[in-house]
Amino acid sequence: MSEAESTTFHSLVEARYRDGQSVERPLPDHMPPALETVLNHKSYRSFLPNPLPRGTLEALLAAAQSGSTSSMMQTWDVIAIQDPKHKSAVAKLAGDQEFIREAPLFLVFCANLHRLANMSKKYHQPAKALTNMDLFLMACIDASIAGQNTSIAAESLGMGICYVGAVRNNAQEMCELLKLPPGTFGLFGMAIGYGKGAKYSELKPRLPMKEVCHKETWSEEGQDENVASYDESLGTFYFEQLGLGPKNWSEFMAANVASQQQNGRQNVKQALHSQSFELL
Repeated sequence: MSEAESTTFHSLVEARYRDGQSVERPLPDHMPPALETVLNHKSYRSFLPNPLPRGTLEALLAAAQSGSTSSMMQTWDVIAIQDPKHKSAVAKLAGDQEFIREAPLFLVFCANLHRLANMSKKYHQPAKALTNMDLFLMACIDASIAGQNTSIAAESLGMGICYVGAVRNNAQEMCELLKLPPGTFGLFGMAIGYGKGAKYSELKPRLPMKEVCHKETWSEEGQDENVASYDESLGTFYFEQLGLGPKNWSEFMAANVASQQQNGRQNVKQALHSQSFELL
């Protein structure tokens, strides 16, 4: 890795952690563009009206489908939404967030066991495993891998993205709007387009690496210190970026999970059952 590339790499890592975190292991001779793209990730919640170049959707889908898939089952699908009226209706159910309407492309990644059910019916098989919780988890994992590949591909093309978990705020209504058949479920959305500018000019810090990486076995040693350090670094970030007073991430998270009322997401299990997921 050249001196300039090394400086870029370490500056990105430092920006992501703000705690003096460094990479101890030997690094490649050069910094791969893919790594720089990943480390530079920011969410965009404002988009230019510029249309995406022809072939963009297909390129993103190829990247998504190039991700790993468990047992080659390919238990995910995606709904690509570009029609403004349809996109507005989706946005209304997903927190009524304007950036969803602004983005020229909005994707809803779905768990899909319906295709396996159809194939089982075709070959006169009982499809008993489709009732298992593990198959649903498999579909969620596959869809998440596809989503992250899509994100990296879009960012490598100079676009901005924002994941949208709010597609689950009104889960059953969203399934109906998208005409999802039994055995399918909208897991998360992704707005894609040319960003007007990220909400924050700097990279938003993450928990210390040593807090999330457990060597050989699980350990919570140092958790209080790690979280306290993160409270400080994220609080400083918000003050610098938004001029906000001290914000305690850990206290905010505790308050966030104190109530079962999660903007409608407390009804997700019921919506899954309505979509014929037995989750046994």
